[in-house]
Amino acid sequence: MKYAVINFPRLSDSDLNYGSKLLAVLRHPVYAWLGLRPALAQHTAGEHAALKRWAAGRSSLVEIGVAEGVSALALREAMSEDGALYLIDPFHLSRVPALNFMKRAAHRAVDNCSRGKVVWIEEFSHDAARSWKEPIDLLLVDGDHAESAVEHDWNDWSRFVKTGGVAIFHDARIFDGGWTTPDYGPVKLINRLFRNGAASGWTIVEELHSLVIVERREGPGRGLSSPQ
Repeated sequence: MKYAVINFPRLSDSDLNYGSKLLAVLRHPVYAWLGLRPALAQHTAGEHAALKRWAAGRSSLVEIGVAEGVSALALREAMSEDGALYLIDPFHLSRVPALNFMKRAAHRAVDNCSRGKVVWIEEFSHDAARSWKEPIDLLLVDGDHAESAVEHDWNDWSRFVKTGGVAIFHDARIFDGGWTTPDYGPVKLINRLFRNGAASGWTIVEELHSLVIVERREGPGRGLSSPQ
């Protein structure tokens, strides 16, 4: 098994339910890199299928926040054969930067598929945005979950999404059996921007478990405000 997804119910971020006691014991990403356990997703099976469905045939995809690489693998498995997947994560939380097993586990997971091209960008998303010039047809926002950080990612990156392109937010809605709460930054931002009409030219096109997918119907433009 290449990866394991979250099973229901999961009541909190500390209540992991992957259907195997072994995975709870082998929690550290070193075990995924060594191949002793599958890479751990931070999403459900339904969300995994949705990521693949929305990535199908797209040619320029950006993911902010990679973790062990399972969502990136979903995107890569479905994107255009000649597409490019840009994975943005500084992988800065490793206690031993020279080893960085989270990064190694992510590379191992994503390398399970050879479709298209993968570009790893080991920077914070706001730094990577400063030099970005390419149009995007799928943007996955799953980095820092503070409301201000999610909004900053949105303002930095939404301006590059083409008309007809989509932005996908993870941990962005409350659902039965799930783990999100009204205090989650992505939940608060989605409610403020997309449910109350603040994000002109964008429409919610799907909601599934914690995912919210919005599509650009007009533009391209510069998002809600200029990056700082």
